Amino acid sequence: MTPPATSGSENGSDDVDLGVLETTGGIDTTRIGIVDGVTAQVDVTLPTATDEDDLDDDVVLDDDATFAADAVVDADLVTVTETAAPASATAAAAASAGSALDVEAHERLRPRTSEITLQSRRLGDFEAGRESSDLLTADRLLDPAHAVRPEPEGAWRHLVYTLSGRRLNLGDSKRARARKELDRRIAAPLHGGAKFVPVLSRKGGVGKTTVTTLLGMALADAREDRVIAVDANPDRGTLADRIGRTSGKTVRDLVRAQADVRGFNDISDIVARDHTRLDILASDTDPHVSEAFSDDDYRSVAEVAAHFYSVVLTDTGTGIVHSVTGATLERADDIVVVAGLSVDEARLASETLTWLETNGFADLVRRAVVVLNTARPGAALVRAEELEAHFASRVRTVVRVPYDPHIASGSAITFRDLQPETREAARQLAATLVEGLRQQAAA
Repeated sequence: MTPPATSGSENGSDDVDLGVLETTGGIDTTRIGIVDGVTAQVDVTLPTATDEDDLDDDVVLDDDATFAADAVVDADLVTVTETAAPASATAAAAASAGSALDVEAHERLRPRTSEITLQSRRLGDFEAGRESSDLLTADRLLDPAHAVRPEPEGAWRHLVYTLSGRRLNLGDSKRARARKELDRRIAAPLHGGAKFVPVLSRKGGVGKTTVTTLLGMALADAREDRVIAVDANPDRGTLADRIGRTSGKTVRDLVRAQADVRGFNDISDIVARDHTRLDILASDTDPHVSEAFSDDDYRSVAEVAAHFYSVVLTDTGTGIVHSVTGATLERADDIVVVAGLSVDEARLASETLTWLETNGFADLVRRAVVVLNTARPGAALVRAEELEAHFASRVRTVVRVPYDPHIASGSAITFRDLQPETREAARQLAATLVEGLRQQAAA
C-alpha cells in the first residue's frame, strides 16, 4: 500500500520523515481485501530495507491519527479487520501482538521439557535392524562344530574321548549330569539379605548338631557366597568340635567386639573355617562362665552376621522355650526339625511342630524341612516310611540321612570322607532348603 502524500513531498524534498503521519485524516480502505464485512486474510510482502533508506527504528503515531483497518501479523500472514480505531489503541494492540509473537517464538524455541517423558531404549527400539551389544552372545557367535567342550565325566565316556584323540565327546554320564544339576540347585542365588535357618530338636542325641554341620558343609561347598553356622546352645555346644578346627574364640567374643567390627577381617579372627569354606562360631566352653548365652547376645551376633553372610544356620539347644530359641525364631526364614528313628524321638519332633503352630509360627511349620536322621547302625525298629508319611502331612519336605560310621565316631567331620549316600542326602537337604528360601522370597 502507498501512504498518502504529505505536504513535505510536494516540493520534491528528500528529507521527508518516513513513517510519520502528517495528517489525522483516515486512510482509504477501498482497496483492502475486505469482503462483505468479514475478516479476510491477504499475503503482504514487506520491502527489504537498504542502506539508502533513512528509516527510524521507532514509528511515531499522532494521537489523533486513525486507521480504517486494524492489522494483526502472525509470521507471514496478515489479518485485516474492517474497523477503525484510534492510533493509541492500534499501537497498544500492535505491542500486545508483538509480545504474543515473542512469547510464541520463545515457546517454539524452548519446548516444555516437563511434558517430555525420557525412556531408556535399546538400539533396536529406535531403528529397525539395529542391534545392541548384549545380543552378541557366545551361543549365537560360536560355531558348535569348533567349540571346545569340557572333558566328559564317566569312565568309559572319558576313555572313548581319549582314544579318539579328543575328537569324540559323548558328554557326561547320567550320574555326572545329576550331580551338576544338584550343584546348580544349591548354588542358586538368594535375594533379599541374609537368610536365617535354625535347626531345632527337643531331644538331645538325635543328631541336631550333626545335621547342622552337614547342611552347612553342603551349602558352603557348592555356593559362592558365605555361609556360617552359629552355636547358640545356651549351655555347652559341640558344633566347633565337628569341624576339627578352632579359632580359640566364641560367640561371647563377637558380642564384646560388635562395636569394633568394621569389615570381614574383624570376624575372620573370631570364626573357624573348614575345608568347605563353612565358618563356625563356637559357643562358650569355659565352665566358669556363670551367665548363659542369652537372647540379647544372639541378637547382637545375628546383627553382625547379617552384614557378612548370605546364609546363617543356628544350632539351637534342646530347650525350645528358652529365650535364645525365641530370638532365633524371630529372625527365622525357614526351619529344620531333626527327628530320630525311634518312637519317642519321632513323637517329640511332632510335638515340636505342634508347639510352633500354637505359638504363632504356623507359617514356619508349613515351610519347614524335617530330617529323619539315622544315628544308629543296623535296621531301624520303626518303619521309616510311616514316619515320613506322618511328617509329610505337616511340613514341606522330609529328607532322610543314612547312618555313617564317620559321623557316628563323634570326631571331626570331613565332607569328602563321608559315604556317597550321606553326601547325597546332605546335598539334597541343602538344595531343598535353598529352593524353599527362593520360593519365599518370590512370594
